[in-house]
Amino acid sequence: MDILTQALLGGVLAQAVASKNEKKIATLTGCVAGVIADADILIQSSADPLLTIEYHRHFSHSLFFIPVGAVIALMLLWPFLRRRISVSRLYLFCFAGFSLSGVLDACTSYGTHLLWPFSDERIAWNIIAIIDPVFTIALLITLVLGLRIKYRQVAYWGLSFSLAYMLAGYLQLQRATSVSVDLAEKRGHTIKRHVVKPTLGNLLLWRSVYIHQDRIYVDAVRVGLLDGSQVYEGEAVRRFSLERDLPGLDMSSVLSADIQRFKTFSDGYLAYDPGRNDVIGDMRYSILPNSARPLWGIIIDSEKPQQHAPYKFFRDTSQKVRTKFFNMMLGRCESTPC
Repeated sequence: MDILTQALLGGVLAQAVASKNEKKIATLTGCVAGVIADADILIQSSADPLLTIEYHRHFSHSLFFIPVGAVIALMLLWPFLRRRISVSRLYLFCFAGFSLSGVLDACTSYGTHLLWPFSDERIAWNIIAIIDPVFTIALLITLVLGLRIKYRQVAYWGLSFSLAYMLAGYLQLQRATSVSVDLAEKRGHTIKRHVVKPTLGNLLLWRSVYIHQDRIYVDAVRVGLLDGSQVYEGEAVRRFSLERDLPGLDMSSVLSADIQRFKTFSDGYLAYDPGRNDVIGDMRYSILPNSARPLWGIIIDSEKPQQHAPYKFFRDTSQKVRTKFFNMMLGRCESTPC
């Protein structure tokens, strides 16, 4: 999730194992430790744009890296806190703060190497958005109350609410998936692969992406907390094929290797951007949940096969797009387009 939420969760987890007179130092330590895993974003290369996405949420988010991550946090904090706390207690708070960094990210849709080095699978449970204000505010309230009241029970209550919120996300995911499967059946489609993801900041509006034959179908599904469901049918695009779409490209070229790397990262959900014939996008993500315009992709220049493909974001946050998104989230649209 976002770095603020990671810090807040780390702080609350440290509060849960701290005594009354350790609350402040535990909170600080947990917050710092909670964001250490996301330092992998600093792994970049101007010569190889895809290096960043390959190593983000990689080894530093593994369950087996937790003891090492706690040591890194300890080494960063010990010079400043050595006169105020023992090394064993500081390590405990670092361990607690770091412990769920990878798990929290695995609850989102980006994909996390949670079992590295024993598995290179990107685990994404798709039950909460990368940014969710309800979840973040709940942790913030818990953190502040924990500092003021100084009882461990406050952290337990906040963590219990967070777990319940995740459970609500899981139930919403199952409902949205069921609606999406029914839609595919009504179309007479056989789903080859399927992914359903929460949209930004809520558990009501979901993005459904599935593959039927050689096409990728994108739809938005709204499932209310108490009311029924609503479908906003979206676009369909032909799935990208290296052999068919770039038949003259040397398979041993740098560009070919980059396309394969991006295909692995995108879990095979690749297609040309409907608005650009030089962009191969990850169809799992878009600003609008029923749009086939990708949120990110790589720029293809077949005239330069030995150069790395640039990796770009394509954010359209215009008033028109924001209005469409909120109308769908609130169930105001009766049909598509809104």
